[in-house]
Amino acid sequence: MRLHKGVLTFADQHMNRLWQGAKTIGMYLPFTQNELLQQVQNTLDANHMTDHVHVRIMITRGIKKTPSQDPRLTISGPNVVIIAEWKVPSEETYKQGISLFTSTIRRGSPDYLDPRLNCHSKLHEVQALIQALEAGADEALMLDVHGFVATCNATNFFMVNNGEVWTSTGQYCMNGITRNNVIAICEARGIVIRQKNFSLFDVYGADEAFVTGTFGGLTPVVKVDGRTIPTLSGTMTRKLSQWYHELIEDQTPMN
Repeated sequence: MRLHKGVLTFADQHMNRLWQGAKTIGMYLPFTQNELLQQVQNTLDANHMTDHVHVRIMITRGIKKTPSQDPRLTISGPNVVIIAEWKVPSEETYKQGISLFTSTIRRGSPDYLDPRLNCHSKLHEVQALIQALEAGADEALMLDVHGFVATCNATNFFMVNNGEVWTSTGQYCMNGITRNNVIAICEARGIVIRQKNFSLFDVYGADEAFVTGTFGGLTPVVKVDGRTIPTLSGTMTRKLSQWYHELIEDQTPMN
């Protein structure tokens, strides 16, 4: 989550995703969403944090009486870790954009580990990122098991084609909060938004491209696999970023 002007933006969406994920894997949470949010607020208050903070919540099933995968051996309630970090996105990154490299590591199918689940099992994403870094890129673009563009290793991918905004079907990417908000912005503003299958053929010829995430919001993409994407000379990414920031401001109290 992101703390902006004293407000945990889109907190309800983050909590709903967390509870949905816990239910999916059979993890019982012995507290309410509001109780967890109060603990987050206590952490922020203890560190005198009111703005420009990125908050990460990590929950495991708890302590086991012996090393084992068996959840029946858990002898405590869930372990909850709250990490609140002063963190401001780089202005240079927004101005210059980032580069992506298409990894050979594929996003798994739902019958293996559903990619929509925001869990601690990130080995595939780490492997993909290592490939991208070794290729001199900033982040990895990942394809699904059918060869269509799915997502990036830590963010969701969008592209612009002839005034339309495209993103993946959502079946092979994390259920991103910022992704969903950008889709909602497009729908509210009358911009054609397509959640569809598309390939690198389409990406290489894109008019613009950007990635989304809780920390960075919308970040322009200027290169994919060495091919230049003219995002910085376009207007769609810039407009969507502005509307997204306005959406965040709408959540904060009037000064």
